[in-house]
Amino acid sequence: TGGDARQLRLESDADLVQVVTVHKSKGLEYPLVFLPFACTFRASDARDLPLKWHDHDGCLQLALAADTGIVDKADRERLGEDLRKLYVALTRARYATWIGVAPLKDLERSAFGYLLGGSEVLAAAALPQALAAWRDHCPHIALAPAPAASAERFLPQASARVAGPARRSARALREHWWVASYSALKTIGEEQAAVSTSAADTPVEDVFLETRAAQNAAAVADGSPPGASTARPAIPAPGSLHDFPRGAEAGTFLHDLLEWSAKQGFGRVAGEPALLRDLIARRCQTRGWQHWIEPLQAWLLHFLTTPLRLPALPGVPATSPVLAGLSSSMAEMEFWLAAHTVQTTRIDALVCRHTLAGAVRPALQPDELNGMLKGFMDLVFEHQGRYYVADYKSNWLGPDDAAYTPAAIGAAILHARYELQYVLYVLALHRLLQARLPDYDYERHVGGAVYVFLRGVHAPSQGLHCERPPRVLIEALDALFACSRTKETP
Repeated sequence: TGGDARQLRLESDADLVQVVTVHKSKGLEYPLVFLPFACTFRASDARDLPLKWHDHDGCLQLALAADTGIVDKADRERLGEDLRKLYVALTRARYATWIGVAPLKDLERSAFGYLLGGSEVLAAAALPQALAAWRDHCPHIALAPAPAASAERFLPQASARVAGPARRSARALREHWWVASYSALKTIGEEQAAVSTSAADTPVEDVFLETRAAQNAAAVADGSPPGASTARPAIPAPGSLHDFPRGAEAGTFLHDLLEWSAKQGFGRVAGEPALLRDLIARRCQTRGWQHWIEPLQAWLLHFLTTPLRLPALPGVPATSPVLAGLSSSMAEMEFWLAAHTVQTTRIDALVCRHTLAGAVRPALQPDELNGMLKGFMDLVFEHQGRYYVADYKSNWLGPDDAAYTPAAIGAAILHARYELQYVLYVLALHRLLQARLPDYDYERHVGGAVYVFLRGVHAPSQGLHCERPPRVLIEALDALFACSRTKETP
């Protein structure tokens, strides 16, 4: 049976026989225990590399090559471990233990053979005397020869089985409670994909879907049917961010750079270009992107130090914050919103009615949010007394800056349903400010959402999409999420 020292135990009270390893039996007790293979062992071998043993000081040693002395030391430790397992096996029984002993080759190298005669060679003829000496007239130990082999087989007594009534489940049906996020919301579309851009199964498919989405968004922005071709050049300028690798991995890379910059402090990163270059170089080298070190450094420094031209919105004047000049910001702010049987169709109807002038967009699949809605906001910052939610998008909209027009960006927002995302983010910000600012007022303190399409920061639009959801929308959603089961949804 090998060196795992299997034990056969008879549960006499329940007519149950179990075959388990000694390791499995540690700490347990059985009425009767059978050890038919107590004398088996597997000696250490020079091929069992690496070999381990402890020196005289108790320090663990490791050998990647073996000689006779090292193999002997490793086998000595193997014997010690076998003795420990034999002790476990011999102390499991409550009433009686049966041990099978046979004059196997090198029996003295087994744990039981070592108990009989130490390291002395145990010949077959000397085995009965060794067993008698080991017993030492103990009345609780009996020596008996093994029964003669026969063709007799054990046949269990058949018991009549009576079919009883079907069982009935007594478990109460639990409430359908779950933790959802924005990416769990799905649209009714041609791909039935998640709202997030991570629906592709492979990087190649990821790029293909992104290209097709960009073409459709550009066609919609130009007033053409979805799928219509555009006249823009197909090859991006080398070294520009339009030529940077595309897909989920590249997007995560850019997000991580900006998250690191925010946590270090945008101002510090902009003021220490060597620190920024070192970070970019280390991250690019692990991906084989060494030729992108200089372009990425120039792009990120430009993004951090260039004023973002946020247009005037209803109730919010135009302003130009600079990331490197922000005095208060937080990256990856986490939020949790309790949801009590909130229908996604209700959310969708409110968002579609109050954002992007009611433009047509893919509808959400009917679903129910019941539990918690969670998320992470890329950046929350304060500027001139107003608080903004910013999100970075690495979407590829085209091969040059001309592809990042406000119309094309708006079409991309609608296609991916990013407006649903930033409405939920603004709702979370609204609740936070309600709890933190004693004189909080939505009109005075909320600036809105700033979505940055990172590849278009050099375009006239700066790749920006800005919107402040109207107060009536945020308050309606706030009431919708706060509504309990027993109340009528407003």
